[in-house]
Amino acid sequence: MTASTDETTLHFGGTAERSTGGSLRRGWLGKCPRCGKGHIFRAYLKVRDNCEVCGLELSHHRADDAPPYFTILIVGHILVPLMIFYDRLATPPLWHLMLFAVFGTLGACLLLLPRIKGALVAFQWAKQMHGFGSEPKVYADL
Repeated sequence: MTASTDETTLHFGGTAERSTGGSLRRGWLGKCPRCGKGHIFRAYLKVRDNCEVCGLELSHHRADDAPPYFTILIVGHILVPLMIFYDRLATPPLWHLMLFAVFGTLGACLLLLPRIKGALVAFQWAKQMHGFGSEPKVYADL
């Protein structure tokens, strides 16, 4: 049973549905999934306890091993075909492929890992997982 209101959709039981797409986008950019203004991270991969703008508690997220898993999955599916294509196209020396593999993998992983972790924390917030559903329903005017 759903009932549509101006900004949210209420499901059976009265819990408000949160925008998954918008939350994922804000998390990918390293912003708070609720307000989009505060930062999720206080360091490279350290999630803040609370958003500095809206006060959303982020400390109970459960990202664990999922961000590295998704990062390796994506990087592997992008770099391996590129290396095969480069090998077939140019027939480079082995040291070219080694440099491409090492630095391409390192660069892509370092670039993607915080974005995927931010998106995962935002996804957990949007789906009210792991304690994110117990926050008050009244938000400050952002």
